[in-house]
Amino acid sequence: MATLPPSLAIGPHCLNSGATELSKLSFVTRYLCKSKMGQSLQRIDVGRKLFSGEVAQNVMQSRYWNLDLRCFAASRVSVEQTEQIFTSTQVDELKKLSTYLFRTEIGGQVKVFVRKRSVNHVVDIEVSSLQLSGDESQLVLSGGIHRSDHDIKNRIIETPFIAKSSSELALELEFEAKEAPFYFSFLLKAPSGANLSGSEIRTHRKTNFCVPVGFNQGYPAPLGLSFSTDGSMNFAVYSRNAESLVLCLYDDTASEKPALELDLDPFVNRTGDIWHASIEGSWTFVRYGYRCKGDTDAFNAERVLLDPYARIIGSSIPNHHESGLLLKHLGRLCKEPAFDWSSDVCPNLPMEKLVVYRLNVLHFTEDKSSKLPADVVGTFAGVTEKVQHLKDLGVNAVLLEPIFTFDEQKGPYFPCHFFSPTNLYGPSNGSVSAINSIKEMVKNLHANGMEVLLEVVFTHTAEGGALQGLDDLSYYYRNRVQDLERRNALNCNYPVVQRMILDSLRHWVTEFHIDGFCFINASCLLRGFYGEHLSRPPLIEAIAFDPLLSKTKIIADCWYPHDMMPKEIRFPHWKKWAEMNTKFCTDIRNFLRGEGALSSLATRLCGSGDIFSDGRGPAFSFNYIAKNFGLPLVDLVSFSKAEIASELSWNCGVEGPTNKTAVLERRLKQIRNFLFILFISLGVPVLNMGDECGQSSGGSLSYGSRKLLDWNAMTTGFGIQTTQFISFLSSLRMRRSDLLQKRSFLKEENIEWYGSDQSPPGWEDPSCKFLAMTLKADKEENQLSSEASRLKGDLLIAINAADKAEIIILPPPPEGLAWRRLVDTALPYPGFFSADGKAVLEQMMGLFAYEMKSLSCTLFEARADGS
Repeated sequence: MATLPPSLAIGPHCLNSGATELSKLSFVTRYLCKSKMGQSLQRIDVGRKLFSGEVAQNVMQSRYWNLDLRCFAASRVSVEQTEQIFTSTQVDELKKLSTYLFRTEIGGQVKVFVRKRSVNHVVDIEVSSLQLSGDESQLVLSGGIHRSDHDIKNRIIETPFIAKSSSELALELEFEAKEAPFYFSFLLKAPSGANLSGSEIRTHRKTNFCVPVGFNQGYPAPLGLSFSTDGSMNFAVYSRNAESLVLCLYDDTASEKPALELDLDPFVNRTGDIWHASIEGSWTFVRYGYRCKGDTDAFNAERVLLDPYARIIGSSIPNHHESGLLLKHLGRLCKEPAFDWSSDVCPNLPMEKLVVYRLNVLHFTEDKSSKLPADVVGTFAGVTEKVQHLKDLGVNAVLLEPIFTFDEQKGPYFPCHFFSPTNLYGPSNGSVSAINSIKEMVKNLHANGMEVLLEVVFTHTAEGGALQGLDDLSYYYRNRVQDLERRNALNCNYPVVQRMILDSLRHWVTEFHIDGFCFINASCLLRGFYGEHLSRPPLIEAIAFDPLLSKTKIIADCWYPHDMMPKEIRFPHWKKWAEMNTKFCTDIRNFLRGEGALSSLATRLCGSGDIFSDGRGPAFSFNYIAKNFGLPLVDLVSFSKAEIASELSWNCGVEGPTNKTAVLERRLKQIRNFLFILFISLGVPVLNMGDECGQSSGGSLSYGSRKLLDWNAMTTGFGIQTTQFISFLSSLRMRRSDLLQKRSFLKEENIEWYGSDQSPPGWEDPSCKFLAMTLKADKEENQLSSEASRLKGDLLIAINAADKAEIIILPPPPEGLAWRRLVDTALPYPGFFSADGKAVLEQMMGLFAYEMKSLSCTLFEARADGS
């Protein structure tokens, strides 16, 4: 600031000098073109009127201007001439011209034309109709250049004007390309004899005349970084409450300080609440960010912020303006890499056909036991390399834990950004390579008949996330909801946040071909502006009816990462939203440890009609036993100490690891029982990574206690039999899709309930821990089959959670069919399941009896003899 004389003091809002909102203007724009001799300037009026004293941007900067330069009428614009035709040479010249008009404090006008001459920048200034009593020909321009309030150039320009006519003066200045982009700020010095109270002339707002050189006002849409056909880069970001915004550009990936900072003027570079600017694509800058200034503590003018809409995140560097533990993320100044999707076909599986496997990309293959190359372990490419394991399990959908850029200390459920995959999952931690890698993974999984679903977190951000400091009053529940303020809770139904979430989801569908989303902490998506609960939250409704997103799988998961607990809530769905079924998890856990009611078990087996009979059906129930928080499956049967009572686990008699054979056998049966019930229940089964091989967290509920997947465990006796059992259950669901993969609920006449001796179940007896059900095959469907071998018989399912054996009486099988046992979880491996089944012999005339061991489940199928 001190490098300029007092008359040229420049504040951060330098373009306030006479600017008003363009939407309120009806103006005349003049373009300057060199004559053939290159000496005189020719003016071309386009036929628009000027409200005296207002500054106007060259309409040629608009992307909507027709190439033949026909001038069309727009709202609030008065047009006198309807058409002016220019040559192609003039068109090119006009496209590079920006025009600004000012009114001075003593009347008259100052017109500034900024254009390119070769690679340099030319500023033409015309002064007209000044009321001076002295010699107007001695009017002097005094100015200087700057980029921001941190970057004042020590270059002062003082030069007289040249008279063009009796009432008009002109001046041409040329600046080298290396000086741009910058602002040129100036004032006029009147001749000493002028009849003025002072010798300096400014705008009617008493400010310097100021125009941008080497960059343009840009456009408010689309948000984020976009590229024009001419190679120029447009920046647009939302911030309602910022008083000013600085665009920071870096020319080195390792530099902490920007190479260039540009103040964005609120009168020129702002439309509504969106700040925008455009610069030429010839610059060698590689990264960018923003500094926001405001009058509240929420703004830190020294902190460089990540663009919320950045598509590619650059390398992170320590942010010394914050604690040393935080990282600063910046957007990269490059286009998203091209990718060949030509042969990609989305599986588009019906929801009821899904078998889902949830995994963490890093943990899935990072362990050395995966035996993958060093540049593949823990990446999207690592998932691709292990696709055969997923196929062996019978999985046809992969649910990825959050893959957005996240706080590496807290984990993936605390995102910093919503438009790009984390660099951690790409080869060599590269941002572009991560984008290509996830696309290759999606394409490969699609080719193997698998859909890709993403867990997404939009309800909160990590400390120092992309939105913090940009406009906290708009994005967050600051000063609105006390219990959420400390948790960085996003105001998801606030219009700008809602728009960002929808844009992010569409981006992942169109750019990455993602097949669906599971929304973590979905209950908070129902909150209004002030934290109140909404019956029709606009975001949930918008997703349900969005032409693109409504065609994907959309799943609500009300688990909250802050307190590690799911929340039960009636979720509005518009017959589009599925849900992670927490009640299924709790009721099955309770029953198998001997504390649940028969009625609760029956409800979960039949598709949770208490939740999904409101127009959706069982296909909208995503059932799970264990998740990636809380206890893994093997720990559910190994730990039950007081501090994990909320997990509803049972240690089967001994806490933690043991060598007792009876306890180990009991635990093994319970694991089989959990998996069996998961797969024979109506709804979508969701497996958790590592449960197929007994992965343990040592009884810890902490997400950080989760270990890398040990691929050696797949080859142990437990790993082999469990993966084979899961594969069998997956194929069973597919083969008996008529009963186990229903989009609608089974009819009452297709279900029969039994006690152990064919008597009605003890619904009202809390001590009763046995339940059997027969699922009857649809007779109409069987009648359409011409071959007896294709007849689909009934299924009989029995669950005994008591610590004693039960003799069950099977009902007579349908005529021409016989009962065969497919599953008995109490039998040793490999006999506890069989695709062919073992015949159940008739003990007496019409009587089929079978002894069930304690804590076991059985499955029988009625088949034709020899089938």
